[in-house]
Amino acid sequence: MARGRNWPDLTENITKQTLIGAKGRFTPGVLDQPVETINYLDYDLRTVMDKPRSRLAKRWRFNQFQFVSAMAPGWVFGMAIVDLKLLGSGFFYLFDFESGQMFEQSFMQPLARHTVIEPFPEHGASRFRKGEVSLSIEPTESGRKVQLTAPGTIRVDLTLQDTDQPLRLVCPAGYNGWVFTRKSAGLAVDGEVRWGGQAWRWDEQTRASIDWSCGFMRRETAWNWACLAGVAEDGTSIGLNLAAGVNETGMTENALWLDGQCIKLGAARFVFDRYRAGSEWRVTTEDGRVDLAFEPAGVRKERLNAWVLASNFRQFAGTFSGTVTDEAGKKIPVAGLRGLVEDHFARW
Repeated sequence: MARGRNWPDLTENITKQTLIGAKGRFTPGVLDQPVETINYLDYDLRTVMDKPRSRLAKRWRFNQFQFVSAMAPGWVFGMAIVDLKLLGSGFFYLFDFESGQMFEQSFMQPLARHTVIEPFPEHGASRFRKGEVSLSIEPTESGRKVQLTAPGTIRVDLTLQDTDQPLRLVCPAGYNGWVFTRKSAGLAVDGEVRWGGQAWRWDEQTRASIDWSCGFMRRETAWNWACLAGVAEDGTSIGLNLAAGVNETGMTENALWLDGQCIKLGAARFVFDRYRAGSEWRVTTEDGRVDLAFEPAGVRKERLNAWVLASNFRQFAGTFSGTVTDEAGKKIPVAGLRGLVEDHFARW
């Protein structure tokens, strides 16, 4: 993995087996080695008045989610499983560029019933069920198997081939919390999405992404995010993950994958008009490696205000154009690649 100058290798202080050390602490930074288990109950979590929290309080404060997507020239598919302890949710959508239709469904489970995200970022399963609706993300030897069944003859069966260079990062959040994330993009994928009487199948241009995140997150937060996955005109497989506002530490989860090689990126900047939903976004990084425009075509949005939990969520499917730059300084044109951007406020 390529590193920026502000990213020291701190992995020697973190074992391959667990994230939290013997003294109940973690060491922040980019991790080159996989973490087998997120042993969050071993963390020395405290209140803002430095009073140790109980194991029960840790269980209730720990949040997890997994999001996967597949992006083809004609369509974008996304699916998420979320465990907020007070609430579990599963949502999925498909945007068809030819028709301009956004097909979407979302479901909630009080107290996260039938919502499971195993604390194993490399090989854990994620599952959500409500009635006849079933979502699952299962580990395979080389990636993830994504399956979905729902009434209305909705069926999804996708196999994602993961990279051997994912981005793994753990960083502080708020007064004494933390967030761990494992991300990868530009992944080979095969399979299909069926919705009603229609089917969308993978082709050689289809690529995917995986986002596995958890932690004792800030109680109230907001962020912007961008992801693209596709094949450039010169045949380069491209994956991109950018975020701004996720944490306040100066660390970022920004990365570019070119033919599977992960290049760490500098801070990202998102320029857009929140109150003009169809307007263009500009997405850049301070190191100059990413210079992209994004044209929205469809949106999935959700507003939830349930006292202790709240969300104002807009995720746009659309088209990126511009350039990304490899380690040798070569600019790779990005023309017509599909992807996602997001504007999100959360209280959890």
